[in-house]
Amino acid sequence: MASLTIIAGTVYGNAQHVAEQVEESLAGQGVDCVLESDPSVSDFTDADALLIITSTTGQGDVPPNLEFVFSDLKDDAPQLTGKPFAVAALGDSSYGESFCGAGKQFQSLLSELQASAVADMLEVDAIETLEPEKDVVDWVNSIKDKLIA
Repeated sequence: MASLTIIAGTVYGNAQHVAEQVEESLAGQGVDCVLESDPSVSDFTDADALLIITSTTGQGDVPPNLEFVFSDLKDDAPQLTGKPFAVAALGDSSYGESFCGAGKQFQSLLSELQASAVADMLEVDAIETLEPEKDVVDWVNSIKDKLIA
């Protein structure tokens, strides 16, 4: 079975907590996964499959802990041809068009790099959801067979 690299993009720790809950759930099911909070381009290129769990900051911006790797991925443009991925974006819909902006940017970039989305991006709205980890864990469990073939 393939291993899963979970990339957590966080500002105040919420997305990190969600990523840790996903990792714990998957590990409990025997899935080989690693959680990265300070990833490099090689974490993306070497991964069998990718799961991005990210919050959004500012006006739809990528969190500070992922800014450099996002920029490096754009600049280096490594081909991730066929690599399965999924994105779970945490946001607040009161921010309007920038809602889940970081997740949308990652979804777009990974698609440009020829990675293969296994599901539509999950958008978790802080206004509607008090426990985003539950929604994300349930969603990941529903797509895990596609993500980690």
